[in-house]
Amino acid sequence: MYDTLPQASKYQMTETIYSAERALELLRLGSGQVHASFRDGQEEAIQQMIDGDHRLLVVQKTGWGKSFVYFISTKILREAGCGPALLVSPLLALMRNQIAAAERMGVRAATINSDNIAKWTEVEAKIKQNEIDILLISPERLANERFRTEILGGLSLHVSLVVVDEAHCISDWGHDFRPHYRLLERFIRNMPSNIKLLATTATANNRVVEDLENVLGPNLRISRGDLNRPSLTLQTIRLESKAERLAWLSNQLTALAGHGIIYTLTVRDANQVANWLNSQGFDVEAYTGESGSRRPELEQALSENRIKALVATTALGMGYDKPDLSFVIHYQMPSSVVAYYQQVGRAGRALNAAYGILLSGKEEDDIANWFIKSAFPTNEEVKEVVAQLEAHPTGLSVPQLLKEVNLSQGRVEKTLSLLALESPPPITKSGRHWQKTEVALSEDFWERAERLTTLRRREQQRMREYVHLPFGHHMSFLISELDGDPSGVITSSLQALSEDFPKDKLREANIFLKRYHLPINPRKQWPNGGLKHSNNHGKIAKSYQANSGKVLSLLGDAGLGDLVNVGKNQQQYFSDELIDACVVMFKEWAPQPAPTWVTCVPSLRNPTLVPDFAKRLAQALNLSFRVAIEKIDSRPEQNKFNNSFQQARNVDGSLAPIRDQILSSPVLLVDDVILSGWTLTISSWLLRKNGSGEVWPLTLAQGKPNE
Repeated sequence: MYDTLPQASKYQMTETIYSAERALELLRLGSGQVHASFRDGQEEAIQQMIDGDHRLLVVQKTGWGKSFVYFISTKILREAGCGPALLVSPLLALMRNQIAAAERMGVRAATINSDNIAKWTEVEAKIKQNEIDILLISPERLANERFRTEILGGLSLHVSLVVVDEAHCISDWGHDFRPHYRLLERFIRNMPSNIKLLATTATANNRVVEDLENVLGPNLRISRGDLNRPSLTLQTIRLESKAERLAWLSNQLTALAGHGIIYTLTVRDANQVANWLNSQGFDVEAYTGESGSRRPELEQALSENRIKALVATTALGMGYDKPDLSFVIHYQMPSSVVAYYQQVGRAGRALNAAYGILLSGKEEDDIANWFIKSAFPTNEEVKEVVAQLEAHPTGLSVPQLLKEVNLSQGRVEKTLSLLALESPPPITKSGRHWQKTEVALSEDFWERAERLTTLRRREQQRMREYVHLPFGHHMSFLISELDGDPSGVITSSLQALSEDFPKDKLREANIFLKRYHLPINPRKQWPNGGLKHSNNHGKIAKSYQANSGKVLSLLGDAGLGDLVNVGKNQQQYFSDELIDACVVMFKEWAPQPAPTWVTCVPSLRNPTLVPDFAKRLAQALNLSFRVAIEKIDSRPEQNKFNNSFQQARNVDGSLAPIRDQILSSPVLLVDDVILSGWTLTISSWLLRKNGSGEVWPLTLAQGKPNE
């Protein structure tokens, strides 16, 4: 099947095949710089990979050029008649610049990932015909049965070089970031002994290096360089409120030369910061996991300096390469030194001076705590999932599991994924179905989870200490945390930025936050398996769907979110300030065809809270108010349920229309808090089915997920 590929025996060579002249030529082709020269340790690492021992760990600072080591090594090995290389990386979507550099050297690269399944056959054919020099895969591919048997099985006998990028993820540092890196230990253990192995990372402290030595082999050589980044001027600024940080950003971004990245901890914050800066006249774009197919376009826009900055989550972390980024700003404190060094290291790679500014505020600990808490499934979650798999010996798909357990889809998928990575695994996957094996979950699983949770808490505390360092001490701290040598750190070349901002900017930011509204996207599909009481299944008919709606705030957020929380949970009354804010939102929204009347979602638990607010809002909008839906069956609160199916089933059959109160014209449908959107979906369906016009949902707040 792979007959055209070189055999493994062919590259068990004793002669020297490294050529310094050819390596330098390839570097200059790849970099596009005719006078480029190797950085300290670069050429030695390439030579070691080609002619030296078979296993090498390269620990070098961000921007050092680790990708040149493996692409140049691949090219020279291939020119000597060796087989292709295999690169495992969590960053395939962010390696476009590196792949472009490889192509300039004549390195033929291809990727196999979950986004290009349709091209697997084409890529496999090219591999068989010896037309691929390096195959790039994500660690998750190692868990894919088809990939392992149909592609990797045949390729493994011919591979000359295996590259593990971002190798620190093999260590326990990466087990909650990309848990499938754990599969690499088994993969490497089963590799033929003659295959060369190169592992690269920028962030391996002594503990991580020890972990890597255990996984990569006892004969591992380590090439460790200076972690200092003299071009980076680091600074931390504590600004408690989001409004203060928004005001600071809009004030400083005018003075900051060049282009950069602004990092946030959440998707919502990325969108919010981007919208704020747009409103202030800055050309910026949000870059998150929800950017989807726009990611390459956004990366290119920043690379070509067509925008001032990308406001990004960790979706743009390791891997993105723009050598002339002049600043990286963090809107909130990252949870670890490793994450921060990787992200801030995007700046100043080809500049003499660049800023790395870390802003921090009061919400970041809550966000970090949520990530730490949700990194591993709880004992109860594991018991719930395993019990259902034991009760269904033929297995269950994820949608089927969601009908049986009160867990979110994310929690179910994380539990399944982590349990399946155990060796031996207590569960296994066949097609779309998960099944229980005869193996019991080892106590090692819980010990590891506890150990890593403790580690994350320690990392969080170290970042808290970093935030309070005086100007000029930050780089030494980072290098020390990564077990590098801080003695060579020189004084920052740039002056500290001012922490001040105009009061009018702060007022503008506060107004913006109060008027930052979220969309309600209508559901277009009934839950998998349908709803029993209403007999609804499949697609929701267009004529029965709600229109796109609006949410005033995020429950508990500073400003209006706090007011909603107080009104709902303490005062049992929503203030006039919320009425005024909704009126402003409605006028800016201006839905068409415009609602002519208002109704609301009913409640047996608190029958007056929402109707009172909806009636007062109707008066303020000069619209009539009607009670058009009634609650006919008491059900638990929606926040007791954690996935879409359970939430939809909880609402199904609990509401009924009051037909003589339903007008045929467009209606504004009001509720206090939206979680899953099923209450609004079913309420809208009832209204439309019973003769109403178009339904426009409006809620006071978006609830936080139960994860």
